[in-house]
Amino acid sequence: MEMKRELIELLCRKSFKYSHEPIFKLVSGRMSSFYVNCKPTSLHPRGMYLIGHLVFEAIKDLPVEAVGGLTFGADPVACATAFVSQLKNKPLRAFSIRKTQKDHGIIKWVEGDVPTGAKVVIIDDVATTGGSTIKAIERADAETLDVIKAVVLVDRQEGGLENIQKHVPDVAAIVTRDELLHAYRQLDS
Repeated sequence: MEMKRELIELLCRKSFKYSHEPIFKLVSGRMSSFYVNCKPTSLHPRGMYLIGHLVFEAIKDLPVEAVGGLTFGADPVACATAFVSQLKNKPLRAFSIRKTQKDHGIIKWVEGDVPTGAKVVIIDDVATTGGSTIKAIERADAETLDVIKAVVLVDRQEGGLENIQKHVPDVAAIVTRDELLHAYRQLDS
């Protein structure tokens, strides 16, 4: 639990913005009182360490071969998890799912050394409606990967996990909006 607490504090310092008024425009076009951009944390060396360990812990007992998701948000999370998996002697491959399909060479959605039919976990950095995670699941399915779980780094608690569960029943979040807000208020006081 210590790693999770440290990750929440790092997210609060580097990735979380809050306002009493809804001033942050989301991808959906909706306005929100808070904004989460995980990249400053997921690309930070300590953030990578914490994220890799926490996501690996959430999936270590699953019979999976690889972790990945829609580029770019999922990439550092998947890479950190794959790195930790090797340290823990249970190596998992990382993969990335393109936002647009290649139009040259071998035309495919998934980049990485993942065999057809592999059991995989889809990773995402933030879930609001779950749209990018669902897109990643659909593209992994199109490449005949077997998605058995989805893990989201931060759940904004706006229905995203429930939407993702319609595509893959096993869904987990490492950190929730409520946990971030609670820690943010404590750090701010």
